[in-house]
Amino acid sequence: MAGLRERKKQRTRDALVRAANELFVSRGYERTTVDDIAAAADVSQRTFFRYFAGKEEVAFAIDVMIQELFVESLKARPPHERPITALRNAVEDSWNSVGEAVARIVPLDLHMRMWHLIETTPALTAVQMRNAMDMEHRLALIIAEREGLDVRADPRPQVLVASFSATMRTAMQSWGQGQDLTVQGAREGARGYLEALSPALFDAWRPAAEEAPPRQRCVRRWT
Repeated sequence: MAGLRERKKQRTRDALVRAANELFVSRGYERTTVDDIAAAADVSQRTFFRYFAGKEEVAFAIDVMIQELFVESLKARPPHERPITALRNAVEDSWNSVGEAVARIVPLDLHMRMWHLIETTPALTAVQMRNAMDMEHRLALIIAEREGLDVRADPRPQVLVASFSATMRTAMQSWGQGQDLTVQGAREGARGYLEALSPALFDAWRPAAEEAPPRQRCVRRWT
């Protein structure tokens, strides 16, 4: 019986997420109320609040699920991989499973439109940034543990994760402003930006012949 109750609760939660996504995309986030979502899912407002603190939380329900898939993928990466390699491969691994996981709750095209809405709605973008900061700290702890480091004493995990997160955020913002609002489009965009991360940080951007000659050091005499 406990299993049946849990399945019924999951179905109710999924129905609320699906109804919220449909309303946010069709009406807009600001013009959708909790009562609207509850009515569309055929439940009471009280039932809605058993599952979500408010419409902000339900708006990010699928995003949180995707983040958890990524975290699990990162934890499962082989320990011999370099940190940046583990992060990039975890992205690829999570893309492989995200479509099926999302499709169990909402149609993929609806999810992509909701993702676009988050990327282009200031109120939601602000929440997304706050969530990203929390995720960066979590990822830094995972990377530090993989490498046997103390994240409080060694800044490298936080620096790496901040660079990685900024790259992914920029990729998704660029994707959100484009026309290919598909999972494959988002995946290819993220892949391209991640491939550019290391060269952008460490490689020279101009041919050596075009670089300015080194300045001669000026020795100041003190009298």
